[in-house]
Amino acid sequence: MQQGKPPMWAQNEISLSIQWLREFCNMSSPGVVIEDTKERKVITRYTPLGIVVGIVPWNFSIQLACAKIAPAILTGNAFIWKPSPYTPYCSLKIAELGAKIFPPGVLQALSGDDNLGPWLTQHPDINMVSFTGSVNVGKQIMESCSKTLKRVTLELGGNDAAIICANVDPAVVASKIGLIAFANAGQICIAAKRVYVHESVYDSVLAALVAYTQDLKFGLAADSFLGPLSNKPQYERVKGLLADIKGAGLRVATGSTQPLRHMKGYFLAPTIIDNPPDDSRIVVEEQFGPVLPVMKWTDEHDVIRRVNATKLGLGASIWTGDSTEADRIASQLEVGNIWINCHAVMQPSTPFAGHKQSGFGVEMGDDGLKSYCNVQSIYVTGLNAGDPSHSHSLFTKGRVLSILLGFSLPVYLAWAAFSGN
Repeated sequence: MQQGKPPMWAQNEISLSIQWLREFCNMSSPGVVIEDTKERKVITRYTPLGIVVGIVPWNFSIQLACAKIAPAILTGNAFIWKPSPYTPYCSLKIAELGAKIFPPGVLQALSGDDNLGPWLTQHPDINMVSFTGSVNVGKQIMESCSKTLKRVTLELGGNDAAIICANVDPAVVASKIGLIAFANAGQICIAAKRVYVHESVYDSVLAALVAYTQDLKFGLAADSFLGPLSNKPQYERVKGLLADIKGAGLRVATGSTQPLRHMKGYFLAPTIIDNPPDDSRIVVEEQFGPVLPVMKWTDEHDVIRRVNATKLGLGASIWTGDSTEADRIASQLEVGNIWINCHAVMQPSTPFAGHKQSGFGVEMGDDGLKSYCNVQSIYVTGLNAGDPSHSHSLFTKGRVLSILLGFSLPVYLAWAAFSGN
């Protein structure tokens, strides 16, 4: 809630964080036996890098941290957590709980201002940096890490599109798009940020989306859906986009280009822009706020071109009842994550990566686990091929798994005590 989430979304984040910790512990080792004959055995195994730094943004400070903590510790590393200066308390509290579970030094949290990040990325004893945040900061981190050739994974911005085809139920699709576009006040890297609707259902989808949006309750009450923007810089940035919309004379289907003066805090009304031009700022830029452009499309090749016409490539969704159409469109999208009749789905067992300037490297899945490791190729001759000393297991078994599973319990108990559940 320090980030500005209403209670329902704050509880959702904690629940997903616990679920992700437990799902990581169920993942199997991706080590490989390449050859096993009478003459020799060739295997690959994965060893810890050493010390990993996770730099986590303010929008999902706990869930995104757990997506870094779990694979780093499972693969035998120590983890230093650098939270956003906008959301330090909840991060430090989780680290405090972790200090009671893990051996000393395995999980630490360091809170500070923007000077702290460069100290960590430049430190010669840090072996890897895993960063989630903006493209510009990601580039700075990559440059800093290059000076010591440390490993780096970057999960950066997205301007994710949703392509709505002609054969959909407008009301059903509109409610799902509205949910993921305005959840957390639009401050989600994989939120639907551009919506392209086939002209034959455009009016129906737009009307249903407007109706859904107008029913959203905002505030910080237990049943509120939409909270404030998290911090002043982001609030001012989205206000600038709204001012540009007003200045360009774009049509507002619902919402407002003005702040909600009657509410205390960084509240903005959920706003839908009706068919803005492709070169308008609200289409070109990632808004990271509760403002959604909805555009018409007619030709399939043209809408694919428009969706791909960005330097970002995190994700996109396709909404259709035709599997052939879905496969045809999906095969041409320049993004790392594609959802068909859903959006923004993630799970620890599946790789998550961005194309183009939306990222570098992979988080989650077997490939994500490997990114926290050094790989070793081992050639064995003259020994018993079944010798257990040459296991190719990725994980430090037993104690690490039990400790990480145990870590999820105090996280849940702390949230339950706070929320009164």
